[in-house]
Amino acid sequence: MKNILFLLFVAILFSCNITENIKKQEESKPRVNAYELTSATLAAGKLIRVDSFPSKNIKPRPVDIWLPANYSNDKKYAVLYMHDGQNLFDETTTWNKQEWKIDEVATELMQKKITRDFIVVGIHNIPQIRWLDLFPEKAMQNLSDKEIKETQSISKTKVDLKDLKGDEYLQFLVKELKSYVDKTYSVHSNKENTFVMGSSMGGLMSMYAIAEYPNVFKGAACVSTHWVGAMPSKNNPLPKAIFNYLENTIPNSKDHIMYFDYGNKTLDQFYPKYAPRVDSIFLKNGYTAQNFKNLFFEGTDHSEKSWQQRVDIPLTFLLKK
Repeated sequence: MKNILFLLFVAILFSCNITENIKKQEESKPRVNAYELTSATLAAGKLIRVDSFPSKNIKPRPVDIWLPANYSNDKKYAVLYMHDGQNLFDETTTWNKQEWKIDEVATELMQKKITRDFIVVGIHNIPQIRWLDLFPEKAMQNLSDKEIKETQSISKTKVDLKDLKGDEYLQFLVKELKSYVDKTYSVHSNKENTFVMGSSMGGLMSMYAIAEYPNVFKGAACVSTHWVGAMPSKNNPLPKAIFNYLENTIPNSKDHIMYFDYGNKTLDQFYPKYAPRVDSIFLKNGYTAQNFKNLFFEGTDHSEKSWQQRVDIPLTFLLKK
């Protein structure tokens, strides 16, 4: 009897130690301070702002979580992660006074029951390091030393390429931010309800995200994808490196959705030449019109104004019921 009591005492003590360690680990985690951004000019829903989302992987930056007007804890929502988050909802605060109008378009699509219900998580960029954060880092492995030196000049950054943070950015998104969103909001956490979207360099990063984490993301929308990788230049080695990476890591066509598009004005004028290569890579790997789009929009330029006029198309393609 004494032995039983002793073992029971040890078990209780061990359990208490585990509980205390878990509690200490939770308390040691950086706190995420979120609040409703009541000053935001929105068509519908509400915006939750984290001014400086803590991260062990990348430089902390603001994150916005848009909740639709019908948001309720009584049901669960899909999640769309978007890059360049400061340009999505409120043109009164953007540098060029343009926005994607995500809240307007998403609200209409949900009200008409065209898409499933979803929330949007917008990760702000930090302009000075945006290229380092959003470039698909592993693509650099396909470049020679000479080509890497050429890339340093056309990327307009003085830092060494070892400072690229694309992989760390994704670790932040998947392991830190998604974990927080899944625990804090009434959302589906599975792959079937998790999507990623962005434009320009954000288009590249969206492609990179689903290629690196195919078990996390069901679909990616890559708008005006910046296939040139940096500043357009003659004999640019970056497109070759990016496409070689994509060919080797393309997500399985059986359970993924991929959307691309491009215009032909301003910076978008450099993208049409790459459309056949994009089509070839996906079509030869089993994608069809059911789960792959690469659309051309004549006369459209590289701006939020252009993207807002067609954003219903990728949203519907990714999130249709």
